[in-house]
Amino acid sequence: MLGEAIVSRYAAGAPIFAKGDPGISMMAVLAGRIMISSLSADGREVVLNIIGEGEIFGEIALLDGKERTADATAMTDCELLVLPRRSFLPLLERRPELATELLMVLCGRLRRTSEQVEDMLFLDVEARIAKILLRLVRDRSAEALPPGAGATVRISQRDLGNLVGASRESVNKHLQDWKRSGIIGITKGAIVIRNADALADFT
Repeated sequence: MLGEAIVSRYAAGAPIFAKGDPGISMMAVLAGRIMISSLSADGREVVLNIIGEGEIFGEIALLDGKERTADATAMTDCELLVLPRRSFLPLLERRPELATELLMVLCGRLRRTSEQVEDMLFLDVEARIAKILLRLVRDRSAEALPPGAGATVRISQRDLGNLVGASRESVNKHLQDWKRSGIIGITKGAIVIRNADALADFT
């Protein structure tokens, strides 16, 4: 299978695939971050997931052979290992343990989706923002700073708002409150988590 895999590189902001495209491959992130999103009929964007280094995406359409269910866009400069469907499916037949691993990935994605729906229904905006920032740190989407300095999450306030289902203005209000309290720092296109414990108190 890996003999047919290719490495593709995308610049930050570049589209990788669009909702409705044929599902002819699955991707593994070698470097960078990918945003999975979808647009409503009136043009509003919702961010469904952020995929980091060492993770895979595009597996749903690869397995059932149907269209892509969402858009994928490079959040940063990215390097992807692209695995074609025509060689991946025969491999699953020969290596059933890989199918089990893929099922675990799918189950994890389903659990996260269920959690996101619950958060939208039961948590206020402030709690949702705090929870997402902490998740991005845990999921290796953050850059470690010197000991005691925290970690940097590279995400725009617009994308963060799309991820938590809130306006950029609402997100900015809460971030500014946390900045004044010393919980976070704000730089262009990034948020520095200075006190994760304090942030967790909002969730």
